[in-house]
Amino acid sequence: MSTAGVPSARSTGRTSAVTPCMAGPSRRSSQRSRKRAARSGSPATKARPAAPLYLACEAASPTGTSITGPSLCATAKRLMRVDQVLNRAGSYIRSAPGTYVWLAILFVTTVALHHMSPDFEEDFLRQRSTNIHELSDNPVRVLITSAMWIDGGFWLPYVALFTVFHSQAERWLGTLRWLAVAVAAHVMATLISEGALLGAIRRGAAPHSAVDTLDIGVSYALAGVMGVLTYRVAAPWRYLYLGVILVVYGLPLLTSRAFTDVGHFISILVGLGCYPLVRGRGKAWNPKETLAALRG
Repeated sequence: MSTAGVPSARSTGRTSAVTPCMAGPSRRSSQRSRKRAARSGSPATKARPAAPLYLACEAASPTGTSITGPSLCATAKRLMRVDQVLNRAGSYIRSAPGTYVWLAILFVTTVALHHMSPDFEEDFLRQRSTNIHELSDNPVRVLITSAMWIDGGFWLPYVALFTVFHSQAERWLGTLRWLAVAVAAHVMATLISEGALLGAIRRGAAPHSAVDTLDIGVSYALAGVMGVLTYRVAAPWRYLYLGVILVVYGLPLLTSRAFTDVGHFISILVGLGCYPLVRGRGKAWNPKETLAALRG
């Protein structure tokens, strides 16, 4: 058979294997050709741009659900918003560490209470209560432990109260001054109210069994912080705020005269008496300016 006009493999210097099922160069040889052309900088052999990601996702979707560019963008935006919210919440919590560490302790102790039987729970809390009997035996211990438990087993309302009052006071005063206000209110209100109860027992106005009454919780410290926050609000709104908390804590004192009502009102007065701690803590908050900023 004549081979004239047909270049041989030796003369071309390139292997061009032809098979019955592929009329042209093999895949491996074509890949080598493209690589050499790419190294030589030939514009004709530059890599073609990849298909958009959403087309690849749509083709690869096993359920047949199309994943388009707009849906990916919407999902990414939602994830970014969630991330921003979480970052802001984390920054806010870090700005008031004492408040949220206290809340975390209350969460743990509240969960523990839910796993106790009613009889054991009552005896357990009574040993950590700031009643007259425990204050006479272990005053320091019960003053601390009584503020780590809440009666009733409902923790979520305290998240709102701590965020509205405690965290605001801590961010404004700083952790040490905020803690000083809370401790002063808790200790002084406890001692004064239990002293009033002891006087009632001695006069016969209260039964002797009241020396073992259950008295735990964080309400005295909370009321004291609410009192000191009066100085955080600018006048004339300050007097409206003060009037509201005096009514809230003063009316029960006039109607029931329970020793805990005495303690709450004393806590407000202790908070108001902490004015020296608020000096130099910045400009008072003006609700009118905040409303104007929100509208603008």
